[in-house]
Amino acid sequence: MPAMTKTTSDTPTIQVLERTFGLLDVLASYQDPVSLKVIAEQTGLHPSTAHRILNDLTIGGFVERPQAGSYRLGMRLLELGNLVKARLDVRDAALGPMRELHKLTHQPVNLSMRQGDEIVYIERSYSERSGMQVVRAVGGRAPLHLTSVGKLFLAQDDAQRVRAYATRTGLAGQTRNSITELAALERELARVRQSGVARDDEELELGVRCMAAGIYDDQHKLVAGLSISAPADRLEEAWLDRLRLVAVQISAVLGHRA
Repeated sequence: MPAMTKTTSDTPTIQVLERTFGLLDVLASYQDPVSLKVIAEQTGLHPSTAHRILNDLTIGGFVERPQAGSYRLGMRLLELGNLVKARLDVRDAALGPMRELHKLTHQPVNLSMRQGDEIVYIERSYSERSGMQVVRAVGGRAPLHLTSVGKLFLAQDDAQRVRAYATRTGLAGQTRNSITELAALERELARVRQSGVARDDEELELGVRCMAAGIYDDQHKLVAGLSISAPADRLEEAWLDRLRLVAVQISAVLGHRA
């Protein structure tokens, strides 16, 4: 019967599984094959114990042995990972955290993705308590340069692509605060790249301000943006750190590792 470890909320109850997880974590931290000696040292396992577990993992395809005495992660993990990834949906991952963020702020929390030269609102958590009418419902669109999430996506583009966007769209404005000149947009995007967050200061709608943080997938690709919208005089800077944290948590569910 396998030896048992002390039961906790985050510790495996079967010792061999705990050891297996440790071995896989060590292999995951190296790009090249790792020697049995190094694996044993880093896991604290006796080499013979590590060798037995690694052999079983090799049989299952979870570990590969490219040459005698060295190991690396196996293709079976990639197959299983792709199955999990196929089931992941950014909306599903974000919905719960968005609701919690809304409870904290009592303001609309939006999830948006890029589609061409616009963002599309794919989910929103809000209530009448916000005191703000939601003009753009789920499925609504808005120009990239006029929205906080749109600026996150534009900040990912190089200078040539930003100029091409400006040419295509003419940087048409909606309010007196809208950014309508390329030089101003470039300065704004530089601030976004530096801070990692973006803002809309009544640029899309007068009386409405927004702040946004990015959501990333396992390939470090920006796939969506999470934003808080509020009446201009009610947007609190104290929400920014919480917004960042929630965006990081959603990204982690999608496989992103900071």
